[in-house]
Amino acid sequence: MLFNAVNGNGPRRSQFCALHPGLVPAPKRLVEPVIRGDPVRPLTWVSKSMDNLAAALTAMGHPISADTVRSELTKLGFSRQHNRKADKGSRHPDRNAQFEYINAKVKAAQAAGQPVISVDTKKKELVGNHRNAGSDYRPKGSPLRVKVHDFEDKELGKVAPYRIYDVTANVGFVNIGVTSDTAEFAVQSIRTWRERMGLQRYPQMRELTITADCGGSNGARVRLWKVELQKFADETDLTVHVHHFPPGTSKWNKIEHRLFCHITQNWRGKPLMDRVAIVELIGATTTKTGLKVECVLDTRIYKKGIKVTEAEMAKLSITGDAYRPEWNYTIKPRGQKN
Repeated sequence: MLFNAVNGNGPRRSQFCALHPGLVPAPKRLVEPVIRGDPVRPLTWVSKSMDNLAAALTAMGHPISADTVRSELTKLGFSRQHNRKADKGSRHPDRNAQFEYINAKVKAAQAAGQPVISVDTKKKELVGNHRNAGSDYRPKGSPLRVKVHDFEDKELGKVAPYRIYDVTANVGFVNIGVTSDTAEFAVQSIRTWRERMGLQRYPQMRELTITADCGGSNGARVRLWKVELQKFADETDLTVHVHHFPPGTSKWNKIEHRLFCHITQNWRGKPLMDRVAIVELIGATTTKTGLKVECVLDTRIYKKGIKVTEAEMAKLSITGDAYRPEWNYTIKPRGQKN
């Protein structure tokens, strides 16, 4: 059989190629329409299967097996490769300058003895007997059994963990919401942090500095975020300074590598069976560097789609900084003199 001959039971591969001089360039021509990857790198990959390529080559007059196709593609510099996250998009020209600006403002607040918190929302987590990423030690051959499909349980639903990290004290706070991740929920989380942790640690709190991502429920363009912060400032008589990280730089937010990475490490491989379990797992997170985390469950209902009018925005006591006012601004209690 020709298949066996190509694979070693007949003429040597070099003899076979000599009989089919068009074989060597043919595979490359076939895979060129489906080549993926970075053109400046020596390695490329193809999405057509070896069987399909072998069938196509055979139809072109080069009877060949899938194994020989694989060998030829390897010699041509092809290999199977996974996707690689490499395209970061455009880099904002003021990215580094904004980092320096935030750093200076944070240091100034710390020097004045005023709190600085970093905030962010974690992706929603399924509640129930679902697979959780990571692994943990268990008796050999006794893995935890979880559901095959990650369909949301209608009764248990999902939770939205809103994270707050005290940059100075190395203390975390997580508010577990059970409805929508909205700006109202974000500011309520900050309000709860102040009541449960902030006032005890900073009894002379007059100002609050917040660093946040540019998007999400606490995004720089979210009107409701600013309206809710104004309400918070009015209630507490606090001056609130907000500084947003430039678009596409959320990984530089300290909360990413100072808080939630440790939480996910703590619950790795454990199904989040119910809301109480989530609160307990997060609350049990500690590190050798002294990180402590408090976690609470927020059962309030937060409505989506709340619109804020121009008239409401005009009533805010908000002032943009001289540098990048769309990213850096201060909200004062209404009625407080400048």
